[in-house]
Amino acid sequence: MAGAPAGDPETRTALGFLPEESPLYEDMTARSYLRFFADLYEVPRETANRRIETALDDLELEHRDRRLGDVSKGMKRKVAIARSLVNDPDVLIYDEPASGLDPLTTNYVLEYVRALADAGKTVLFSAHNLYHVESVCDRVVIMNEGRIVARGTVEEIRAEHGETSYRVFTTVPVEGSEPDGDRHRTVVDSMAAVEELRAAADAAGGEVVDIRTRESTLEEIFLDVAGQPMPGSRRVDPGADGARASDDDRDRESPPEATTDGGGREP
Repeated sequence: MAGAPAGDPETRTALGFLPEESPLYEDMTARSYLRFFADLYEVPRETANRRIETALDDLELEHRDRRLGDVSKGMKRKVAIARSLVNDPDVLIYDEPASGLDPLTTNYVLEYVRALADAGKTVLFSAHNLYHVESVCDRVVIMNEGRIVARGTVEEIRAEHGETSYRVFTTVPVEGSEPDGDRHRTVVDSMAAVEELRAAADAAGGEVVDIRTRESTLEEIFLDVAGQPMPGSRRVDPGADGARASDDDRDRESPPEATTDGGGREP
């Protein structure tokens, strides 16, 4: 991790971690809570105070001296993010940082994660909302049953696992077209086919008036590559008892699990 053994205690002090569920000490205020964690990391008080106030300013956190038990979920999430920064780590591990937040707070948290990456932090970002992944991550890893099944930039993954189609609208009917209002729509999978439609429309006395490109979303790719059973997976072999397993392919206990992770920048 960041060039050092992952199990090394010093390595752990260089990490910032935000779990999906992050209970806070609700009798503390935001400031006292963050100072407590800064003390655990042995951050000098003056440095800690500066980092804490900077993080709270950046996160636009109000009510810094109010009991954490009396603030909103969004404010608690911001405090948890600030906690991950008190030791000024080079690597941040964020698990579902925007989970369960209102749209405004969600957008703010995602923007802040981007800003951390732009500032030079490496962010390992785990989320099941793939819109969040597409909007934040430079590189993406898709896992199925604990194995990596796709990795790269969103564009690289889309190029390898996705599909591109073209919706071509013409003023006259051509082979394979369907009526669409006062136009005719044909769906093809290559620009060569688009040019063939253009020629066909010209020959019929019409023209192409619109071309719309559609690419697979990351969610569609995820469902495709993570929804496939991995080699050696256990599958149900229905029998008289409803769940007899074969020697080569035993019954599966659950559907494939998958996670999507991305980094603000590579270590």
